[in-house]
Amino acid sequence: METLPPVKKRIGMFGGAFDPPHSAHVALVHEAIRQFELDTLCVVPTGHAWHKSRALSAPAHRLAMARLAFGDIPGVQVDEREVQRAGPTFTIDTLLALQEENPGAQLYLFIGADQFAVFRQWHRWREILDLAIICIADRAQSTLAGAQFDSYGSRGNRFAVLKLPLMPVSATEIRQLMASGAATAGRMAELVPEAVARYISLHQLYGSH
Repeated sequence: METLPPVKKRIGMFGGAFDPPHSAHVALVHEAIRQFELDTLCVVPTGHAWHKSRALSAPAHRLAMARLAFGDIPGVQVDEREVQRAGPTFTIDTLLALQEENPGAQLYLFIGADQFAVFRQWHRWREILDLAIICIADRAQSTLAGAQFDSYGSRGNRFAVLKLPLMPVSATEIRQLMASGAATAGRMAELVPEAVARYISLHQLYGSH
């Protein structure tokens, strides 16, 4: 009797500042798990974001909001390793750690189209391609095309597309609404999960941005 090869465990990584996590992030998480049949999706709040020009909210706040936004979604683990890591945060380090913890698993890294546009500027990007399938969130009406993958030559098959509905939501918009005092309860309910909205209000986040 022929023995079938073991099915690889599928583990995803979705990193970001999550300052704050919003409804488009939540939609991405649900669709990533569904479309790629993931066993686990690690949501990883950024620690020391060396590449961002603005200061992020305190790690404890961003971690708490991530847990409120994603913690109840089946298959999701909110991973705090980058928040705890001293010094600059690099995706390659987290992927290497996930691979070591899950030998033989297939890793998937979920990024936005804006991040894909500058992917060759990422720290040790070639090693990232060796470790993980890069899944680019492709919102409706985007210009993401297969030709962009072809530019990577033989590594072009290391990319995949995550299809998402068009959701014009951004963390920048949410922070600006809070800072201007224009963030009505109804508008915030459209932009962030209810528990995150309560947390922002309770801790008076973004008022001084």
